[in-house]
Amino acid sequence: MAKRILIVDDAVFMRMKLKDILEKNGYEVAGEAQNGQEAFDKYQAEKPDLVTMDITMPEVDGLQALKMIKQADAGAKVVMCSAMGQQGMVMDAIKSGAVDFIVKPFDTERVIQALDKALS
Repeated sequence: MAKRILIVDDAVFMRMKLKDILEKNGYEVAGEAQNGQEAFDKYQAEKPDLVTMDITMPEVDGLQALKMIKQADAGAKVVMCSAMGQQGMVMDAIKSGAVDFIVKPFDTERVIQALDKALS
């Protein structure tokens, strides 16, 4: 059965790009969210196998959402997505429980490698 992924990014284009990569590589998109609060609510409702989480978002950012999800489900698997130059935030995310990170713009091979690793 296909692994179900929740895509979280405030940019519609980035969600579309990631959704395209995932679907072409046999993943199922369990849902999409555009901010951290929505991500938390959808995580609770959908219980996806993994979440791809943008760091910089309005309302509730990716780091806060990561902490909320991990608090509710210690076994949650979250891969952070960051633009270049956000290394400090990425390290905070890893310390907070993220399993990996991918850099934007997305490289298909790197995205699949990160998800396969996180889900194995």
